[in-house]
This record gives sequence, structure tokens and C-alpha cells, in this order.
Amino acid sequence: MNRVLASIFTLLLVATAVGQNTTGYWQQKVDYKMEIDMDVKTYQYKGKQDLVYTNNSPDTLNRVFYHLHFNAFQPGSEMDVRSQTISDADDRVADKISKLTPSEIGYIKPTLLTQDGKPVKYEVVGTILEVTLNTSILPGKSTSFHMDWDAQVPLQVRRSGRNNEEGIALSMTQWYPKLAEYDFEGWHADPYIAREFHGVWGDYDVRITINSDYTIGGSGYLQNPAEIGHGYQEPGQKTMKPVKGKYTWHFVAPNVHDFTWAADNNYIHDVYKGPNGVDLHFFYKNKPEIIENWKNLQPKTAELMEYFNKHLGPYPYKQYSVIQGGDGGMEYAMCTLITGERKFESLVGVTAHELAHTWFQFLLATNESKHEWMDEGFTSYISGEAMNVVMKENDPNPHAGSYRGYTFLAKSGKEQPQSTHADRYDSNRGYGISAYSKGAVFLAQLGYVIGEENLQKTLKRYFSEWKFKHPTPNDFIRVAEKVSGFELDWYLTDWTLTTNTIDYGIKSVSDTDGKTTVTLERVGLMPMPIDLYVQYEDGTQESFYIPLQMARAEKPNPFPDWKRTVLKDWAWAYPTYSFEIPSGKKVKTMMIDATMRMADINPENNGYGLN
Repeated sequence: MNRVLASIFTLLLVATAVGQNTTGYWQQKVDYKMEIDMDVKTYQYKGKQDLVYTNNSPDTLNRVFYHLHFNAFQPGSEMDVRSQTISDADDRVADKISKLTPSEIGYIKPTLLTQDGKPVKYEVVGTILEVTLNTSILPGKSTSFHMDWDAQVPLQVRRSGRNNEEGIALSMTQWYPKLAEYDFEGWHADPYIAREFHGVWGDYDVRITINSDYTIGGSGYLQNPAEIGHGYQEPGQKTMKPVKGKYTWHFVAPNVHDFTWAADNNYIHDVYKGPNGVDLHFFYKNKPEIIENWKNLQPKTAELMEYFNKHLGPYPYKQYSVIQGGDGGMEYAMCTLITGERKFESLVGVTAHELAHTWFQFLLATNESKHEWMDEGFTSYISGEAMNVVMKENDPNPHAGSYRGYTFLAKSGKEQPQSTHADRYDSNRGYGISAYSKGAVFLAQLGYVIGEENLQKTLKRYFSEWKFKHPTPNDFIRVAEKVSGFELDWYLTDWTLTTNTIDYGIKSVSDTDGKTTVTLERVGLMPMPIDLYVQYEDGTQESFYIPLQMARAEKPNPFPDWKRTVLKDWAWAYPTYSFEIPSGKKVKTMMIDATMRMADINPENNGYGLN
């Protein structure tokens, strides 16, 4: 493409993209006030919830849905049956749910539900509460719901529960009746079968009454630290005496889409000052063998947050909690639950990943069930970059493992498109590689396509434009197009909606009258631009860049110190592409994508003269 014409085209493209009308975006709002009273002997509690729901959609709503996640932890539930019938069950679940006794199962049982003070009809269907409204919610209008419910915390199996393997008393995730999300695609009342969540943005006001010797960490800001103590109060403050042996902890979490907490009667609670005045809270068991690692984790967490602030955008809240609990690592509002009896590198690694989720899925709240790769993959990418710096790993490609995982899946014959619903993958392994590895490669490889600097600008602009919203894959790729000037619909389509693979090769090299003719071939179905690196026998080096015609743009030279020749575009439908090297120098070696950032599933045909 002529460079002058390309520059003019790029300017026109960016101007047009920026000028698009985005006023059609809307999202619902829900505000919760909840009170619960926990019995730590029976692990049962009673809850009260007042909820104000605002319908910002253009639609009239005649019914609503709530998630009752704890109901998954009952023999015969969809989670139980799916775990026992999938080809490679998650060891953390396996057949454990089927063996839970009545005192070990989980449940949420609504006992009263009203809309604007009047009882409404409802039905519990597994992990979903179906509610038929007395009065439809018109566009732009709000309605109030009140619910009383009884609940039992399940024996910890997956994410939620009591008495996990490390002895944490209460890991309270997905613990309350949670209103399902309604967006431009309609209701997302997905049953809780295996993984991934979607929630409505709003404000939470939560009061938790529990035995006075229990320490709580989780979402939100504690409103009554002087009454509670447990490491929250200012130095020298005296705490109040508990009422009937219990404290009521009052938390407020503004503009979040979930609320999580954990509690134990043997927590150490440390506070460490993080970047921008953020209080980093750490809750972990008072076990001598883990204390040193948890102390050393604290400055590393601050470094990780600083990295994400710099490379994505500033963390917008004033507290974040790292809490020992759960069954591995899982992100939540303003906090994470992680297992804590790990080697130090593993402890930092899991914290890096879960903290990164604050940006990818929490603040950039994609629908995880439908776009799990945007959650797990983007998080894997940025946490890998952060670990490489914070832990001084100095790896030239911190995503090499993700490329290997993706290549294995792509060549296995069992890959499903990334557009597959998170619960609908044929295997847990297929889900994991597609979401984590292929998702990370999506970003790393995008840097290959549009240039690393453009990728970094894209991530920052994506956060700036879409924080506190529900972005889709197209929203992300449109930001990348605006930043880079590239057309990228082909990239999003082939990588996420198909299982097309990338395979380019050097088909032939011939020398005639001092000119070297190179013929490349496209073997796979997915198109890509090509970087070809050449070393001559005199030791000099040169690169040749072949833009992809449908991308309609050229990336900057990734190695400015190298001479680079930009060749004519390669149109995808042509399986071969030939060009001449007129330098008169004799070619010693050449290689397609020497950086190995293009996910070519057959690198064996990418080189010439390398053996």
C-alpha cells in the first residue's frame, strides 16, 4: 500500500471511528441492603434483603430472576451431575457434591418476597429463582423488592463454603440471592453449573452479625471499625463489648457488581499501604509455617497493583483485600480468595492473577459465561507481564507457555470456538486452554499484528472507555481499531468464532542473476500479516514486512535498528506470495516471525537454512 495513501486512509478511519454514536449503550442498576445473622455452630443464617432495581433498558420487564448459587451444592444438582458426566472432572468437585449429607449441603430458601410491599409469585428452579412481577417495570422506572431467606453454608467444595482444606471457617462467595443481569441480549439467568459469573452494577450496604472472635475480610469499606476492632481500628482505639457474644460488621461497597466476604476465628489481619493511598488488607491463618510468606507477599502485592495502575488504569477504590480461603484462587469485588499454604512464588503468582482480575472482568465487567476468554485470557496476559517485571523473571516471552497450550489444543482435533459458553465445553481441559492460554495469545498476538506500542495504548484506552460497564469482544476490538488504524474484524472473527489455525511457510528460495526469489505459502485458513527476517552471509540482517490486505494498515517497525522493507499487501485468498530480494547479497538464513508472537501451529516450515 502506498504510504501516503495509507496515512490518509488511517486518519480518515480513526476520525470516522471516533465520531460514531455510542449513546445507545445502557446498563441496569441495582442497590442492595442486606442483613444476615450467622450461626457458626450450624453454619446456617437468616437473611433480609431490600433491593431497588432500576430499569435503564428500553424494554418493559414483566419478570425478574435471582441467582441462588448455594443450591448447586446439593446431590442431584446440575453442578453435581455435570461434574460426574464430563470426561475430565475437576478434582475439586468430582463426586463430592453427591456425598454431602443434609447438614453439609448448601441452600438458599426464600421465605418472603414482595414487590413494592406486595407479595409476588416465585418459583425456585435449581439455582434460579423465577419471579413473576405484579407490576411491570417500565423503561426508566425503579421498583423495590424485599426478601427474607434462610440459608445453609455448604461444606466447601468449589469456591464457596465452610471449613475448606486449609481450615478457613467461612468462604462466603455467591452467598446471597443475587439479581440476574439483563442487557441488550436479554436476561442472563444461567444456572450455576461450573464457572463464571455476570452481575448488575450497584451499591451494597451489608450488615453481618457473627461471633465476636471471628474476623471478617471482604468487599467494601467497614463503617464501624472502632466498634469491631480486629485490626481495623486506629491505634489506641478501644473496641466496644459484643452484644450477646456477637458483633455486627457494617460494610458499604459502592459501584460494584458483587459482594464477598470470608471469616475465621484464627485470622491474622495486616494492613499494608499500597499505591495511591490504597489500603491493602491481608487475612491469613495464624500458622507459623505460612506467616513469613504472607508478610513478604504484602510489598509484592503493592508492586503488582502499581504495575496494573500504570499499564491499564488506576485502581478506583481505596481498599483491596487478599484473603486466605476458597479452593484455589478466585476474584471478587475489591478482594480475592486464595489458598495460602503455598511456596512464595506460587503465592505471589496466584495473587498477581487474581488482582489482575480486578481490571479484567471486575472493572471491565464482561459476561464471563459468554466471553470467558476476555476475563481469564486478558488476565493471564497482563499478570504474566507483571510477574515478569515484579519477580524479575526477565523472560523474553512470558506468554510462551500460553502459546504452547494453545498449539496443543489446536492440533488435538478437540478444539471448540472461543464463543462456546463456559459451561458448554466438552472438557474442562478444553475450556481451560481456550479461556486462559488462547485468550492470552489473543492479546500477545494482537501486539504482533498492530505493534506492541499500539497494543499498550489499546489496553489503556479500553480501560478508560469501558470501566464500570459491560464490554463485549467487539467493543474491545473497536478500541484497538481506533488506536491503531487497522481493520480487525477478521482477527476477532477467525480467532474467537472459528477454530481456523495459522500456518504460514517458506515454500521455496531460488537465486538467479544475483536476485533471490522467495515464495511463501499460506497453509492454514486464518490470515495474518507476515514478518520475514533475513540474515545474509556477510552477517547483515534485514526484515521484510508483508501487510495483510484486509487489515488496511501497516504496523510500525518492531526493530527500528534493523532495515525493514515493506512489500505489497498479501490478499488472503491467494495461497502463495512471491517477491525478490534484489540486494545481490547471498541469503544465509531466513525465518517467518522470529519473535514467535504469531501463533503458527507448524513452525517447522517457517525457516530456511537454519539446520
